Amino acid sequence: MELPLHEKTENATNASNWLDQFFRLTERRTNVKTEVLAGITTFMTMSYIIFVNPAILADAGIPKEAAIAATIFATVLATLLFALWANMPIAVAPGMGLNAFFAYTVVLGQGLTWQTGLGAVFISGLVFFILTITGLRKKIIDGIPSVLKSAIAVGIGLFIAFIGFKQAGIIISNEETFVSLGEITKPAPLLALIGFLIVTVLTARKIKGAALICILLLSIVGMFIGIVEAPKSVNHILSFSLPSMSETFLQMDIKAALHYGLLSIIFSFTLVELFDNLGSMIGLSKKAGLMNKKGEIEGLDKALVADSVATMASAAMGSTAMNAYVENATGIAEGGRTGLKALVVAFLFLLSILFTPLISIIPAFATAPILIMVGAFMLTEIKNIPLGDVTDAVPAFLTIILMPLTFSIGEGLTFGFLSFTFIKLLTGKAKEIHWIMYVISAAFIVNFIFHV
Repeated sequence: MELPLHEKTENATNASNWLDQFFRLTERRTNVKTEVLAGITTFMTMSYIIFVNPAILADAGIPKEAAIAATIFATVLATLLFALWANMPIAVAPGMGLNAFFAYTVVLGQGLTWQTGLGAVFISGLVFFILTITGLRKKIIDGIPSVLKSAIAVGIGLFIAFIGFKQAGIIISNEETFVSLGEITKPAPLLALIGFLIVTVLTARKIKGAALICILLLSIVGMFIGIVEAPKSVNHILSFSLPSMSETFLQMDIKAALHYGLLSIIFSFTLVELFDNLGSMIGLSKKAGLMNKKGEIEGLDKALVADSVATMASAAMGSTAMNAYVENATGIAEGGRTGLKALVVAFLFLLSILFTPLISIIPAFATAPILIMVGAFMLTEIKNIPLGDVTDAVPAFLTIILMPLTFSIGEGLTFGFLSFTFIKLLTGKAKEIHWIMYVISAAFIVNFIFHV
């Protein structure tokens, strides 16, 4: 029997009020519609991981079907923890760069089995967990000077924009000049440039869902002119053949990882995970308005625990270390401020296991303009960097410029942190150095020695 209209309205109101209270929507100046749009936008920009991560893991010998399932389920679990426990607008998935390190350095480079590699990932997650529950991980974040926190946000913005330009084909590799302008009169780069103009205008006019509109419009136009393969049929889209992770579940070999003495690899995993995640969380939280004037991030304690647990779970499922994705910035730019945004992303990733052919239709040039726009937004943090003081300006500059130039958030952090410590120390400003910065700098130096 159908409910009367007034009862339907009352139920809808009750649900809305519950969501408001649980996720503190009003307190963070957002609403359900904004969070849902932000979640959809974030999913659209980071859904590529469903295809990219399994391809990289397959090179390491992990069965591809199992890798797809592990990637999706690990992402869903981690993002749900961030959504429902930490109430943060951050979706988490297997980290790009970390998966390449796992496949090409640990497994193929050192001739180890993928099971042993997963064992090293699990141990690094455990180390993460210990650092978190003892409070050391939070002390690390609290000890980072505000100038570097702002520089990290700007650097990540440039890194995101660089990825966008690269995905669109606007920037290409060049042996003589390293990078150069691509053939922008070709359909894909040209559409990306037009898309960037569209999303800029829509954003300036404060039209909600600007990023999503741009992505869908460019994808449809791409299908119409034939540079994007349209779905052959409804059956092609609705592929209900569920991938299974039975071949990788609980296959990590912790004993072998310890037996081979992989301390340097475990250390490298832990260090890169810590600072890639650290950089992303600081930048994203600052942009979402979750960082107070003291530089403290609301919900960080729970997020750090969730992150470490998610990495161990990911290794158990058959995937690599988890990372807070910089693509979350696209949803944050759309107004996402709470865990409801992350909940939407988790739901869409879970749903994607049924529709993986449809996700593959979204081309890189359609999401590229959004990444470039986000980079522009995150540049605003540069106003908080005291450029008049060279001992602050130089470390900030190195942090910012080396993230895109080395194509690594971690490398930018390395040079930024080391330069800050040494420059302050050698210019008689040791009082401005938190003790934790000495520890971090020493860790970076040790990691550098291991890699030489």
